[in-house]
Amino acid sequence: MGSPTVQQYDRRAASRVLARLAAPGLFAATQPPPSARIAFRATALQPETGSALTQSQRMYLERFMRPCRPDQVTSATHRLTWTDSAGIPNTGYFHTAGAGPELAVLARETVLALWHSLAASGLPARAAALSDHDRGVLTATTTDHDPHEIFRVGIEATGRALVQHGLIAADTPYRGLVEFATGLRDSGVFTAVATRWFWELQASTFRRGMIPVRLATQPDGSVRYTADSIAVLRAMKDATIADAHAVMLRATTEEGLEIEAAVAKYHDDLDLISRQYALLPADTRPTCPAATQHDIDGAGVHVLAMVVDRFVETFAALAGSVEAVEDPTTERPGTGPDGDDGVFYVPDMSCRHCVRTITALLESMQIAVVEIDLESKRVIARIRSPRNRFRVFEALRDGGYNPVDDVSAQVPGASVG
Repeated sequence: MGSPTVQQYDRRAASRVLARLAAPGLFAATQPPPSARIAFRATALQPETGSALTQSQRMYLERFMRPCRPDQVTSATHRLTWTDSAGIPNTGYFHTAGAGPELAVLARETVLALWHSLAASGLPARAAALSDHDRGVLTATTTDHDPHEIFRVGIEATGRALVQHGLIAADTPYRGLVEFATGLRDSGVFTAVATRWFWELQASTFRRGMIPVRLATQPDGSVRYTADSIAVLRAMKDATIADAHAVMLRATTEEGLEIEAAVAKYHDDLDLISRQYALLPADTRPTCPAATQHDIDGAGVHVLAMVVDRFVETFAALAGSVEAVEDPTTERPGTGPDGDDGVFYVPDMSCRHCVRTITALLESMQIAVVEIDLESKRVIARIRSPRNRFRVFEALRDGGYNPVDDVSAQVPGASVG
């Protein structure tokens, strides 16, 4: 197969490519879920005096979430760490008045099950057979270019949306994890996330344990975002688009750069979401490729609905076989395997956007990146001392990520039977 042909940024065209890949079936037949007992640790967050937000949350709010106000944000009360049934370290958040810590653990097991089902569905083979034209469409438009990776990220984003809304589960009439997940699906909240939010806000607020929306129960028992929430999400998205357009306009007019050169030069200013917003035509709003329905061979294909329906179905099936238990011991600081300061994990790294962000951050500190494995969340870098490792961890936390030490330093007791 030759090199991908050069294409223009076109989110609808990219959406149609993904829909055609999904049309024959996105997932393999469901297998009986294995039982798992997974231990987690919970650490209380420390908000600033007189505030419900931590310093990191407040700083992110002030820099990237205008015009959202602090009182419009719900913060987690605790941070979680655990090792999942695949042996991969994870971090997450919960609110004591929300859905509880079990939600994050169960959502992660659902992601793992669906990743396995996706790989067994025939999708990788269909993706490998894509035409050069279709590959060019994805390369020109999407953050992740490989279709298998795009769908994996979509599955993980679905779990992230569920867990994040668990912070405000008290807004809903739903009781129990399965009822909560089912209620959010039936209320269209997953679609609202895809269409109302924008990627960097949703991903970064999730990594920081915060959510800038509220839910209101409707007469029919469903839930919707409040009018105030919809207004603030739209205002934040408009501000982000305006900022991206301003950067690109300056780069292409005052500096005379071509589009690709401008995107490459101003990645940091655009917060690495340049394609989604900087390349939008004027007066055009971004669309989620998964949230658009397409007619494929006479049948309607809606990728988001396919993913969400299977996610909730699998989540419900696993609820009876996954047990999350708290380990009362505290987190142990440490180094990587065999005392290697250059090996660590970033559990909330979910896509190539994250890989580029983490790579750029380390390189800005004159630290060479040897390898970043997205599936295992492992980072190998040339960090020469515990002191530098501490500096790297602090810089990553400032960027909204939650690095952890090697798997052996995580919670023991994750077992599958």
